[in-house]
Amino acid sequence: MQKNIQAFLRVLDAKDNSTGGGTASSVAGAMAAGLAAMVARLSMDKEGLAPTQTYQSMASEAETLCTELFNGGQEDAAAFDRVARAYKMPKDTADTKGERSQAIQTAMQHAAEVPLSNAKRCRRVLELCQRLEENYNTNAASDLECAVLLATAGLKGCAANVRINLPYIKDQKTRRDIEERLESVIE
Repeated sequence: MQKNIQAFLRVLDAKDNSTGGGTASSVAGAMAAGLAAMVARLSMDKEGLAPTQTYQSMASEAETLCTELFNGGQEDAAAFDRVARAYKMPKDTADTKGERSQAIQTAMQHAAEVPLSNAKRCRRVLELCQRLEENYNTNAASDLECAVLLATAGLKGCAANVRINLPYIKDQKTRRDIEERLESVIE
């Protein structure tokens, strides 16, 4: 938990340029999931709404996504740190250049995979919100609207972070695979 909070605080620190959009997008998704869970809980046991079990299931999944996305923010910050470390590796001999190049490629692929996983989670939060919009306690309408907006921002931000890393991945097959998986998430 402490690492997650530190990653979040790095985003808020305007002087810290070591992490940013990927972490922020994941945290936005986490907030959306938390709000979706709240709306589901507020819809339980209300006359004229779906059975309580329906909302319990949605709240449980949203809570899991909230945790995963909050953790995903820290994972994104760590992925950026890994890229930075790879670029700082020595490159004074052919061997060290090769090791450095391989480390950069591995780190860049990871830096694309992490926000892709977070994008998938944000997509799932949006799907839960859409299910809730069909039948929920309308006293929480603004909370559900905020959840949709935050999940959308999270999804788009995570997708942008995947895309920014793709040009650095030299293996065309790997790059195409990540692109295709991203397109299936954002459609």
